[in-house]
Amino acid sequence: MKTLYLECGMGAAGDMLTAALTELLPDPAAFIEKMNTLGIPDVVISREASVKCGIVGTHISVKVHGIEENCEMHDHHEHEHHHDHDHEHHDHDHDHHDHGHHHTHTALTDVEHIVKGHLQVSEKVKNDIMNVYGLIAEAESHVHGVPVTEIHFHEVGTMDALADVAAVCLLMDELAPDEVIASPVHVGSGSVRCAHGILPVPAPATAYLLQGVPTYGGAVKGELCTPTGAALLKYFVNRFGDRPVMTTQAIGYGMGKKDFEIANCVRAMIGETEDRTDIVSELACNVDDMTAEEVGFAMERLFEGGAYEVYTVPIGMKKSRPGVLIRVMCDPQKKEEMVRLLYRHTTTIGVRETLTKRFVLERSLKTVKTPYGDVRVKESTGYGVTRRKLEYEDIAKIAREQGRSIADVRAELGDKN
Repeated sequence: MKTLYLECGMGAAGDMLTAALTELLPDPAAFIEKMNTLGIPDVVISREASVKCGIVGTHISVKVHGIEENCEMHDHHEHEHHHDHDHEHHDHDHDHHDHGHHHTHTALTDVEHIVKGHLQVSEKVKNDIMNVYGLIAEAESHVHGVPVTEIHFHEVGTMDALADVAAVCLLMDELAPDEVIASPVHVGSGSVRCAHGILPVPAPATAYLLQGVPTYGGAVKGELCTPTGAALLKYFVNRFGDRPVMTTQAIGYGMGKKDFEIANCVRAMIGETEDRTDIVSELACNVDDMTAEEVGFAMERLFEGGAYEVYTVPIGMKKSRPGVLIRVMCDPQKKEEMVRLLYRHTTTIGVRETLTKRFVLERSLKTVKTPYGDVRVKESTGYGVTRRKLEYEDIAKIAREQGRSIADVRAELGDKN
């Protein structure tokens, strides 16, 4: 299985992820040239060698109107929820800069206009970009207590962050890993100063985005993980944990600007891992004196108890009685609970167990924005295949509300299953 592993021991920012991933390409210079022809207004991107703690890596420079934001350990993301407020942006020092030119602000719809109408990328990459931006806008909306429609982005910061998001989405599309794994994320410690005052690290939007993600602080003072970095990890990473056993084919170092005692970088590794297998417990019992309703109720309780799968098979039993074989697949550690549930909710007097080896695809659940609201998407990868399926309950809800068939909704939202 083609696996990408991201080490986030010094956090993550959009430019650092971009830099690390470009080093995994056979021709990074060609990628930068491609980025500069995508159609992001007034943006020029370049890459340069950078050395941290004796390690040579890449730093990505993004200039908007010929100016590079003078920030360190940042993703240049600036947000506003009212036009008349001073802007605040997340960087390592959290200084505010006057570049001598008028600053305008753009809404999420303006970003969508640029992405959907002007960027020379595939529809998949455009959707990835907007889904990442949707996560950021949702976080800002939650933190500021205002609708997403009132979230505005500072002009320079928006174009800078858009370049980072577009680059990572395009790189992920070109690298096409079957699975993306990341280490727990170092978020930094202390506090940061912004337009509205002093805030704890991680900044509120970053903390919101990293819900459900393993994170930690440490001796490094400052903001190591930015909102854009957090959103990119949240969107693309299938799971967080230790680096798996893998045959590494390429390694990339994406450098931040500031120097620390620890190398200030994101490290990316791509290579081959063994396709995933695991052991499951298969429990089975035969019954011939339960109603269909009782069997259905028992199946519901088993699913609620954590069974992977529960199914029935019609069988013939003693004295030519028609019966039902109830089979439960579960984690071996949960088999005792499954056995208890079988005895509680069925009439069986004996349960059989078989330990079985499974060859499984790596599964993840993501949420995407659609014209009808959020829709969950199940993705499965491994053994050279990738499968994507919209969550049934979500598309059924849309079909009911819109008075349409499920097939029509699936087709409109691009579900090929």
